[in-house]
Amino acid sequence: MNRTLWTVLGVVVAVVIAWFLVELVFSVVWFVVKLAIVAVVALVVFVVLRVLVRPRSDR
Repeated sequence: MNRTLWTVLGVVVAVVIAWFLVELVFSVVWFVVKLAIVAVVALVVFVVLRVLVRPRSDR
């Protein structure tokens, strides 16, 4: 009986730790994806602004 209790507690602790780790990994991955999207949008905005600010003779 004592061994079964420790097994159940071990499984519960393992699930809690796994849940926390998966949450952490998904948060980091989402941050990286969001950072990549922001970089692409910033590059597009930069190019558009550069074209708009350029003197008309260069267009």
